[in-house]
Amino acid sequence: MIDVERWLAAGGVAILAAVVFAESGLLIGFFLPGDTLLFVAGFLSSNAGGRVLPALPVTAGVAFVAAAAGDQVGFIIGRRVGPGLFKRPQSRLFNPTNVIRAQSFFDRRGPSAVVVARLIPVVRTFTPIVAGVGNMRYRTFLAYNLIGAALWGVGVTTLGYYLGEIQLIKDNLDYAAIVILVVSLTPIALEYRRHRRAIARANI
Repeated sequence: MIDVERWLAAGGVAILAAVVFAESGLLIGFFLPGDTLLFVAGFLSSNAGGRVLPALPVTAGVAFVAAAAGDQVGFIIGRRVGPGLFKRPQSRLFNPTNVIRAQSFFDRRGPSAVVVARLIPVVRTFTPIVAGVGNMRYRTFLAYNLIGAALWGVGVTTLGYYLGEIQLIKDNLDYAAIVILVVSLTPIALEYRRHRRAIARANI
């Protein structure tokens, strides 16, 4: 969290936009701390955070635009790369398992996965790409993309703004950011557990 705060203090909303954009749809952005970044950005735009960043509407607006644009790029990458993405060899910055996991998530939830995936690290990076690979209708994707960008980009930023005004959270921002991180990673842990159970049942 300390690094995230320093990033934002040094680079302002430009850093916010770059990280949110990359995590939303670029293959190499899955490891970036989007949830924590948005929460801290909201705090830093408040009086309690010293107004290091612009007012909440501006900061949240930047997060929304970057999130929506990132997913758009991810969708285009999926459309252009196509099924070959699933056969791409593993490297330090790319793990085919992440794409397969996103595909499974997308298959179970359909178009709504574009919205729900926003709340799940790693999955949110690859879901728009999978939507593009699957030739999801563009208008449908765009609608769900904008909803997801608003819920995540604006929602988490606003949460950081208002919760940061609470003295207990203001005095323990490190711990609050850790809680946000843990909550965001919980769906991944549950999905992994479900996957392991399914494998175990298949081997019985």
